Amino acid sequence: MSFVNCRSAAEGYNEAVHLARYPWLVYVHQDVFLPPGWDAQFLAGIRAAERLFPRLAIVGVYGIGQNELGQTHRLGEVYDRDRWLKEAHPLPAQARSLDELCFAVRRDSGLVMDPGLGFDFYATDLVLQASALGLQAAVVHAPCRHQSGLPREGLSEVFLTRFERSARHFAQKWHQCLPVTTPCIHLGGMRPVEDEIAAALAGVGREEI
Repeated sequence: MSFVNCRSAAEGYNEAVHLARYPWLVYVHQDVFLPPGWDAQFLAGIRAAERLFPRLAIVGVYGIGQNELGQTHRLGEVYDRDRWLKEAHPLPAQARSLDELCFAVRRDSGLVMDPGLGFDFYATDLVLQASALGLQAAVVHAPCRHQSGLPREGLSEVFLTRFERSARHFAQKWHQCLPVTTPCIHLGGMRPVEDEIAAALAGVGREEI
């Protein structure tokens, strides 16, 4: 199913949750290309993750994991615009954050998107919602291609304004869970959101999606 002219990712997704007929609802960006056989690979990844994480509620193809010491690491494999991002950590793996490009939510989990996040941070918001409910999130091996039109450098003021507004809402909502690292940015809670964004944009050799 598809929804157009939505004011936020939540506007379409939250309606789809009520209309979907299958156990898992898959959310895919319009600029993501899924190779032949991807659906079977993704489903096999979900089944493998369910065996490891019995309270699994949300699954993605790229994200961030965190070890017992609080150290973060990247998870997953995706072709992002002009390069492969192939992370070394074995999959399936439990996730602390997921990228929005492609993920699935178990429909009976009760997870819904927050309209206040607009078009950013909503996958990680779902991960934190799940954690608060005692549920789990994971990244599985199901590579796909993300042909984003967003440049790696020289982001527009319109995008930055939108992203900052979403980041501020996310940081206020989950202040008790900070620091949180997403595939795009680290929100530590010790300095203003705009400074965190500036630090992320100034990073050298970063690989944001």
